[in-house]
Amino acid sequence: MMAVSLGKNLIWQTSSNRLPEEKRLRTFGRTKSRTLSDRQQGLVDDLLPRIAIPSTGPVRPAGLIPGKAAHVLEIGFGGGEHLTGQAARHADAGYLGVEPFINGVAKALTQVDEASLENVRLFEGDARDVMERMPDACLDRIFLLFPDPWPKLRHAKRRFVQDETASTFARLLKPGGTLRVATDVKAYADHALWILRRAPGLKWQAARASDWRGAPADHLTTRYETKNLGDCAPVFFDFLRV
Repeated sequence: MMAVSLGKNLIWQTSSNRLPEEKRLRTFGRTKSRTLSDRQQGLVDDLLPRIAIPSTGPVRPAGLIPGKAAHVLEIGFGGGEHLTGQAARHADAGYLGVEPFINGVAKALTQVDEASLENVRLFEGDARDVMERMPDACLDRIFLLFPDPWPKLRHAKRRFVQDETASTFARLLKPGGTLRVATDVKAYADHALWILRRAPGLKWQAARASDWRGAPADHLTTRYETKNLGDCAPVFFDFLRV
């Protein structure tokens, strides 16, 4: 078993019990910055309702995007470059993206519209709300790329990767499905790796350091990555549902 620590300490937060919605801690920061352009607002008003993941009731990926060989969830897709890029590459798969930042949703909508993508569905809000309404073994892949790091120890409980979400990842993935978590923050890397490696049903796929220090062959670089805002080079943790 490989021992990996990118920072000075391994830190984690246990959250085995689901909290009521009104008491749940947010795992993300701001939800809006600059005013949307007229075109973006138009897409939010017109296109988003047509491709939106329902805000209530069951969420069945195969029902939302039928006739696809695989279904993929991206949590916190930011500006949408990775989500829409993967969707354009893999027309035989359905892509569900969740992002609380309305400006990011608007950017993704622009890309969906320009590329005429028919295999993308979006949700503006907390990914946990969507995941809880999904049935077991309904996803082939899950991406969690560069989530809000909450780097201070006192904020660790706000990080998206917790025992509860790790269990949900395992529940939602089909046997043989994969989870990819990427970060450029040492504290988050230590935190996420500790939790995910002990999560039942998930097996880390790294055999050597080069397996997680370099970007995977199918990764698409996002604008966030190019800003180099973290305190370490990006790391990529791939897990298999066993």
